[in-house]
Amino acid sequence: MKKYRVLFVVLFSVIWLGGCTATQSSSPVTYGPAVFEQAPFTAITVAYAPEMEGILNRISEDPNAAIHTTTTIKGVTYRLGTYHDKPILVFATGMSIANAAMTMQMALDYFPVKQVVYMGIAGAVNPKWRPGDVIVPARWYYHDESVYTNEDSENPGEYILPEYYAKFVEEQEARRANDPHIPHYKPFHFIHPDEVLIVKDGMDKPQDTPYFSATPRLLSAAQQAIKNMPVQRVLDERNAELFVGGNGITGSVFMDNREYRKWTREVFNAEVTEMESAAIGQVCTINDVDWVIVRAISDLAGGQEGVNVENVYDKEVSRIGANVLFSVLDELAQH
Repeated sequence: MKKYRVLFVVLFSVIWLGGCTATQSSSPVTYGPAVFEQAPFTAITVAYAPEMEGILNRISEDPNAAIHTTTTIKGVTYRLGTYHDKPILVFATGMSIANAAMTMQMALDYFPVKQVVYMGIAGAVNPKWRPGDVIVPARWYYHDESVYTNEDSENPGEYILPEYYAKFVEEQEARRANDPHIPHYKPFHFIHPDEVLIVKDGMDKPQDTPYFSATPRLLSAAQQAIKNMPVQRVLDERNAELFVGGNGITGSVFMDNREYRKWTREVFNAEVTEMESAAIGQVCTINDVDWVIVRAISDLAGGQEGVNVENVYDKEVSRIGANVLFSVLDELAQH
């Protein structure tokens, strides 16, 4: 095996023998995804409260938008409504890769979702972006799927790589020749970047996956939407820059270190960084659901001197991000 990672799915069936009988539930219990007959939803999704505030404010101000039903499933609040008479499902995934993956899969299991438009704030990796700018990346990578290694005591500055990872490194030049979006892998001290393994229908075994690509149809809608939008002012100080394309990175860390940020720019050619989007992309990819991510810049990740100022801009840039998201929905409603 290339990697010593094995996913075990064990299904236990308990059968009582020797005269014992199984206890029957007083009410039927349903397991697994539902089968739907109703019109499918566009899921409008964010990570946490300031982002949700931007979405709900935008809905409350729009005569073409309404929330008519609210339900809570396993602690997650799902709001059902319409936008331009099309069904929408609005919810927050919670922050982090694990929460994003869990709540997105729950939504796909409990509701008929045809496409996901996710909006949230992000730290800039590319220093050209400033608070209030909005980026809609074409691809999302995990930056901290990685191998931590020991330094080679006989060769200072060199690290002892596991056999499978040494082979992985040797393969990269040939892979990049076939796919220019393969990262330019190199270590950050003892941290060596790796790829996530995924499996889905049609695969006979898990496959290394360097990134997840947003749906071209939704990227095109975002591009057209931005062309049609009025100028977006940031705290009445400057005009926001709006951009579709490039790469975003996701990790289980709040990135506040400039040297690590610079490394991710070199390895992944990233524009923005945050903690949910690659997980959203992975879940949607495996479930064959269309998706796109809108990210509004709140800060330059680790670029400041002193305390990070992300909280200064979170509500303002969430407002601008929400405007972009609904402009994308406006564009989709025309087709």
